[in-house]
Amino acid sequence: MRWDLTVHLFTSLLSIYQASNFFLERLKKDKVRKKDTRGMGLFSSRKAHSGFSGSNTAEEVTRGIDATALTAIITGASSGIGSETERILALRGVHVVIAVRNMSKGQAVKEAIMKENSNAKVDVMEINLSSMASVRKFASEFKSLNLPLNILINNAGVATYFKLSQDNIEMMFATNHLGHFLLTNLLLETMKSTADQSNIEGRIINVSSNAHKYSYNGGILFDNISDESRFNIMWAYAQSKLANVLHANELARRLKEEGVLITSNSLTPGAVETNIFRDTILSGKTVAAIFLLRSKYFPYSFLRTSIATSLGKYFLKTVQQGASTTCYVALHPNVKGVNGEYFRNNNISESNSKAQDTELSKKLWDFSIKLCENNGNA
Repeated sequence: MRWDLTVHLFTSLLSIYQASNFFLERLKKDKVRKKDTRGMGLFSSRKAHSGFSGSNTAEEVTRGIDATALTAIITGASSGIGSETERILALRGVHVVIAVRNMSKGQAVKEAIMKENSNAKVDVMEINLSSMASVRKFASEFKSLNLPLNILINNAGVATYFKLSQDNIEMMFATNHLGHFLLTNLLLETMKSTADQSNIEGRIINVSSNAHKYSYNGGILFDNISDESRFNIMWAYAQSKLANVLHANELARRLKEEGVLITSNSLTPGAVETNIFRDTILSGKTVAAIFLLRSKYFPYSFLRTSIATSLGKYFLKTVQQGASTTCYVALHPNVKGVNGEYFRNNNISESNSKAQDTELSKKLWDFSIKLCENNGNA
């Protein structure tokens, strides 16, 4: 066994032991509390500047907001955080367009929302973010509806073993970043026109992850983006999430220079048990634990049983809490004029140094433009 792997394995196991003791001590203290705090997240209950924390739900952070004048597109809204985001925005009066790959699931979510709220305005449209042709078709069809567009929430995401998209790009980078990059660019003029005519600030939101901190060395594998020999599922996922933050930051800079009434921000929903890793052996609990304890050499099966299963429920958010930061950034008046920021637990937070690298964000922008223009052939 390599020495560096041995050292990382030892420190990982030590971290697990220390973290377990920490959790157990916190749980002992929680027993004396009368309030049930399951799902609140041990790291997210402290309120900050906004007056909200990670323990708040999407319904709580948007209470009292009237958004009946707004239209929003949400990608990946057929399950998990996306469907809850859609439900809350519709509850607040937003005309919601669900952009999904699986139309039957999208229709089921729409029906559930209409059953709860008969006045909801919800449409379902098909998009496959891993296919540039599908993204272009979606944008064209949306424009043909002559609807305004105030809010674009780039929420959809996948986590999978190595495979290539229809455009021969590594699937996670293609879906999580490039599809959203192209979609945003294709809809940007519609958003500018809406903001100009309505004098209502447009908002573009990239749903990233704190996993963005654990990408490959250098951040983005520009020269090997679809090289299977360089692929690591955890680092590749983190790379796509880093790209989400870099994209939002560079877009924010460009929108500010242009002087348009649109903001661009990114966020992490926190550790939420969703089905994003459904195509792998890793559960959401496992992945959350891996990134929480910050090591690239974890024995996954051990973590899945000893931490994720046993302790995961005490630090994972519910879907209702996980969707709160997205809904907060999309609708709350506190966020008016805020541009180029990274949000966590309903407050402005700090992304890592790579995510704040303006040269890296510009390079990713140019790289993404080239991929889109050449349909994946950089």
